[in-house]
Amino acid sequence: QLQVVESGGGLVQPGGSLRLSCAAYGFTSDLYAIGWFRQAPGREREGVSCISAGGHFTVEEPSVKGRFTISRDNAKNTVYLQMNSLKPKDTAVYYCAQGPRTTWCTTDKAEYKEWGKGKKGTVSS
Repeated sequence: QLQVVESGGGLVQPGGSLRLSCAAYGFTSDLYAIGWFRQAPGREREGVSCISAGGHFTVEEPSVKGRFTISRDNAKNTVYLQMNSLKPKDTAVYYCAQGPRTTWCTTDKAEYKEWGKGKKGTVSS
């Protein structure tokens, strides 16, 4: 059965770091774009970052650029989102999703089909 499963997250103080993992099951993750999204309370789900099939093209939204890094570990069929210099406004439920088989990627939610259930990341002192 095709699915993606997030892990990681938790509670961290402002300025701290978290790493989220997105493990793929039932398909080879490196053949697809993978995206990370987040949804804060009372707000719409928004794109954060994505990585293309093959991993040669990435996108980071301006709100996280320079702080968040997306990467792949093909041996583990997993995509990571390393989040550094976290701010309270980064508090949200974070989701990963499988995108198309493209050598580019976008953080447009409409391009993504299989979604994980999400993991909460809380930034608070």
